[in-house]
Amino acid sequence: MTRTVYVNGDYLPETEAKVSIFDRGFLMADAVYEVTSVLGGKLIDFEGHAVRLKRSLDELDMAEPCTKEELLEIHRKLVELNDIDEGLVYLQVTRGSDGDRDFVFPSEDTKPTIVLFTQNKPGLADSPAAKKGAKIISIEDIRWGRRDIKTVQLLYPSMGKMMAKKAGADDAWMIEDGHVTEGTSNNAYFVKDGVIVTRPLSNDILHGITRKAVLRMAEEAQLKVEERLFTIDEAKAADEAFTTSASAFVMPVVEIDGVALGDGTPGPIAKRLREIYLEESIKAAV
Repeated sequence: MTRTVYVNGDYLPETEAKVSIFDRGFLMADAVYEVTSVLGGKLIDFEGHAVRLKRSLDELDMAEPCTKEELLEIHRKLVELNDIDEGLVYLQVTRGSDGDRDFVFPSEDTKPTIVLFTQNKPGLADSPAAKKGAKIISIEDIRWGRRDIKTVQLLYPSMGKMMAKKAGADDAWMIEDGHVTEGTSNNAYFVKDGVIVTRPLSNDILHGITRKAVLRMAEEAQLKVEERLFTIDEAKAADEAFTTSASAFVMPVVEIDGVALGDGTPGPIAKRLREIYLEESIKAAV
């Protein structure tokens, strides 16, 4: 079935959607994005994604294409038009185009480009991958220094996922100056002696919306959390590990660089946090 997508104010069949070849998102990766999960036909943590979108736009001096209320309405309408029960809504905002290519930003009256589309993902919550757990490899982190801005500069993370696939793994954690930064599309954690360890927020990692929610829920469940730098060797010696992201929620990690964690199956804390996150997020969904 042909999807209905949103492009600059219009709801269109995906086959009719067009953006200028001079758009800076296409030419310069001068664009930011968000991905919001849909469970039971409702949006998971929309408020967090909307707030982070505004932060990304502000950090790049990029104009907001619409209000938060209008954005929510667009999301809801696309979910309805495409009959999404479980899936994702992808949103991208670019600096737009003034009709030619130039390194210099276009004039301030240039309208940003905004596009949204849905992805139907039946079984998103009851994921077989989460029951099995993910295998991780470590790779060097060679990305630019502002990873806190959710830009579409995703070439190296894509390469990282392909490195993992070639190695027979599911994903990669990136390492910089001897410490794990994050996964290719997720935040990284390990658990040792009941303590959850994850890297603190900075420009070095994405300020994950799911990360924020899961850490809050962990503390509410009286689990101890330490936000600090950690090495891949610490993670390999852990009792268990996991990642968080908007599209995979809490994903247990069972192996790092060929080293099995615990008994090689998803750990109890990761499984419990996934349960709590899904239960609480579905309750609060809009």
